[in-house]
Amino acid sequence: MMPRCPHCQSFAFLDWTACGSCGVELGYRYTTLSFLQVHPEGTVADGDTWRTCSNRDWGCNWLVADSEESGRCFSCRLSRRLPDRDDTIAWEKLKDTGIAKRRLLVQLFELGLPVTPYYEKEGGLGFDLLSSLSGERVTIGHANGIITLDLAETLDAYRENLRVRLGEPYRTMLGHFRHEIGHYYQWVLVTSDEQWAACRALFGDERASYQDAIQRHYREGAPVDWADSFISEYATMHPWEDFAESFAHYLHIVGTLQTAAAIGMRLDAGASTLRDTDVVPRGTYHDEPIGRVLADWAAMSQGFNRVNRSMGLGDLYPFTITTPVRHKLGFVHELITRAALTSDGAKPPTPSSR
Repeated sequence: MMPRCPHCQSFAFLDWTACGSCGVELGYRYTTLSFLQVHPEGTVADGDTWRTCSNRDWGCNWLVADSEESGRCFSCRLSRRLPDRDDTIAWEKLKDTGIAKRRLLVQLFELGLPVTPYYEKEGGLGFDLLSSLSGERVTIGHANGIITLDLAETLDAYRENLRVRLGEPYRTMLGHFRHEIGHYYQWVLVTSDEQWAACRALFGDERASYQDAIQRHYREGAPVDWADSFISEYATMHPWEDFAESFAHYLHIVGTLQTAAAIGMRLDAGASTLRDTDVVPRGTYHDEPIGRVLADWAAMSQGFNRVNRSMGLGDLYPFTITTPVRHKLGFVHELITRAALTSDGAKPPTPSSR
């Protein structure tokens, strides 16, 4: 998740449209997870000409290949429904939402997960990015491959009010994307009877009434001892939510460790009492057991929490990973690494028309 500027080789943030060091205009090529320098006449790479997405004025920095026969990039084409164009406030909030969506997609590509668009296959991935700011009722969730999110949650005051009211230690748009994509991949990747049996043994039987679970959760709250077996209070509501929360936390953990690895961050055992040996995060954990992932995270997250506190902020990762949660994260880890071995999940999708 740390590409470089092709001109000066400085690290470039994923949402940059211009290099913060040398100033050249940048565009992100999703097929190689790298930046290209943008030219008015287009940029030739690997036999194709790449141009800026037609939504660049709305903050999208991804590129579109001429062979795609579309003015919109792959990420923007995954947006099935958007607010009306005259809802200027909602469209302004699409910029922040788009940044989170593209970051999610980059991580899915890096993990080798299959990303099949809704317009190519029934049940494929798509996004309805709607806004309750105009009075429309928006229900956040996943159904048949389509993820619905409320753009109102890009407003800090609105999101913070919900976080406090729901008793959550963490609430961001990226967190929403990672949670809902967990629902999608449970639906896509857990397919065999053996997988479902293993899934139910850890998370519970997802065939239990979801509506009854919602009513019970908001009437009674989470069990008193929820922290013994769940990563969050919300995870206790229903087995679907337990899986989605676990999936989201796996993405939080691996994404942060990979970023730390990309910038050369490590934990020196000689300067810390957090571990007896140096902790060197890896760029990929595909070939590592979940124990290695969580051991690295246990040490690094304590360091990150201390950095946050030195700035007067709350912990970066205010969660406790108990043994039952470790097993759940292990299931997610195995599910993702197995999916990455398939041909469809080995690399980002190639340009196609739409």
